[in-house]
Amino acid sequence: MATVATKSTTEQSDLSALKGHIPLIGLTGGIGSGKTVVSDLLAKLGAGIVDTDLIAHQITAPNGAAISLIAKQFGPDFIGADGALNRDKMRSLVFTSPEARKSLETITHPLIRQETTRQALQLNKDGAPYLVFVVPLLIESGSWKNLIDCLVVVDCPKETQIQRVMQRSNLSEEEVARILAAQASREERLKHANVVIENQGSLQKLEVEVQNLHQKILQIQKDQLSSS
Repeated sequence: MATVATKSTTEQSDLSALKGHIPLIGLTGGIGSGKTVVSDLLAKLGAGIVDTDLIAHQITAPNGAAISLIAKQFGPDFIGADGALNRDKMRSLVFTSPEARKSLETITHPLIRQETTRQALQLNKDGAPYLVFVVPLLIESGSWKNLIDCLVVVDCPKETQIQRVMQRSNLSEEEVARILAAQASREERLKHANVVIENQGSLQKLEVEVQNLHQKILQIQKDQLSSS
């Protein structure tokens, strides 16, 4: 684990080297707020998207980089028959044991940072006009604040979040409530936001908001180019 952590720290430094050369946008929101819909719309406009939640799923998929480490730390029962992380079993554990959550994060966070940096550097090399980092727990982590140029929060009422997640993930209201309790509050996210995307209306309305966001980010890009 020491080798992985050292490598990820070095690559995180490389990611910081992008600041001022390309707009770095943080995109967050509570579970069920619609972060993926917004990031997909931005991708269609040409943005380079780095989705840390997707990366987390990749490293815990069959043969993922975190699987052997998780099996060693938590036991083979936490790995499903398909070779992927048993998410239901792990979710039940980490929501009742802060120590287990910390142990899991010690394994996954360095790997996620490593892949996040790799993707960002590649997207920059490929000529993306700006980079969007989709980070569900961006506010909670605290490590992104000094890196990003703009924090975008996708927002909707808590009741809407609960209904969306229950329908999408087949979870009970109690299970969704536990997930929400482990995240920053809606008020906390909005307090830190530079831009708020309201996602409780039609897709057409959301597309207009995303287009306006795209133009704001392009202005950041112009400002960076003029000052360089």
